[in-house]
Amino acid sequence: MDIEPLHDWDLSPKSAIALQAELAARLISDRPLAIDRIKRVAGVDVSVKGGQTRAAIVVMSFPDLSPIETVVAQQATRFPYIPGLLAFREAPAILQALSKLGSEPDAIIFDGMGQIHPRRMGIAAHLGLWLGRPTIGCGKSHYIGEYDEPDKEKGSRMPLFYRGEQLGAVLRTRTGVKPVYVSVGHLANLESALELVLACAPRFRLPEPIRAAHKAASLG
Repeated sequence: MDIEPLHDWDLSPKSAIALQAELAARLISDRPLAIDRIKRVAGVDVSVKGGQTRAAIVVMSFPDLSPIETVVAQQATRFPYIPGLLAFREAPAILQALSKLGSEPDAIIFDGMGQIHPRRMGIAAHLGLWLGRPTIGCGKSHYIGEYDEPDKEKGSRMPLFYRGEQLGAVLRTRTGVKPVYVSVGHLANLESALELVLACAPRFRLPEPIRAAHKAASLG
């Protein structure tokens, strides 16, 4: 994939926060995905251990979810762990991996947050602006916001609010199993993001592309 640099990553935490606030105004989160036209979906996950960051991207065909391509990149971790600024810790490795991709995904699902973030700039939102293509955040754990628990049946969902604004939804991808936290990154809307995540999770809690990326990103 050809990637046009948007900004430097070597910033102080204060400058990084200011940049997030500036970039958030550029996000587009009201554009429905044309699910029937999607042919390839990518999953992205990152592991950080022992001073190393390893990013993996797995591209799968859609809707049958057959693997097409897997790429990984590993580099020294250069940014400290600071909640709300994980993009500055993880994105450089993700971008290095993305630069190796031969396939062009129509949508990208990140194991992490999109606009469920204090400044609406989780990893999926931030890199959506870099890539200029539809991105979705699918987090495993509650980060911020309030919500009512969805019903136990697969497909049930409830809105997630933060300071009075709906930032995403809590989605049950498997009956009786813990939900996931879905939000738009960029160039999608929430309803179609939920539809795509659910379609990519036919058997397990996590969508197949990010399940595969998690395995590929493991540092042991």
